[in-house]
Amino acid sequence: MIENQKNYHAPMHTAEHILNQTMVRMFGIDRSFSNHIERQKSKCDYHFNRTLSENEIATINQKVNEIISMHLEVNEEFMNRQDAVNKFKLDKLPEQAGDTLRIIKVGDYDTCLCSGAHVKNTSEIGIFNISTTSFDGGVLRIRYKLCGV
Repeated sequence: MIENQKNYHAPMHTAEHILNQTMVRMFGIDRSFSNHIERQKSKCDYHFNRTLSENEIATINQKVNEIISMHLEVNEEFMNRQDAVNKFKLDKLPEQAGDTLRIIKVGDYDTCLCSGAHVKNTSEIGIFNISTTSFDGGVLRIRYKLCGV
C-alpha cells in the first residue's frame, strides 16, 4: 500500500471521483487517464471522439450535483492485490503500491483504487460546475470548479 497519500484538495478530489463515474455511466468510457486536482480549479482528460454539447455539459453538471446532494458517505477499504485484479484496472498503479490496495467508495455510486485525500461525506463538496471543455486529438478535457466549499 502507498504510505503517503496524495495531498489533493479533498472536496475537489472526491468530486473528481463522482465526475469520473458519471462519465463512465453516461458515455461508456474509461475513467480519466490524466487529471490535475487543485483547490481553485481542476481538470480531467478522457479518451473521447468529440466535443461535448451544451446539453451534455448541463446534464453532467446536474448528475454530479445530484450525487453530491445525496450526502453519501465516503469510505475507504483495503483489498489485497490478488483480489483487486478481478475488480479494478491495475495498470496505473505505481510499483510502490504494494500488495494491499486502498479502495475509496462514494456511497454505492463509485468505487475505485485511490491514494488521495477525500471528504467523509459528499455534503462537504459544495456545488460542482464545469467551467470549460475542449477537444483535441482524441482527448476531451473537462475543467471544473466547486462553489460553496
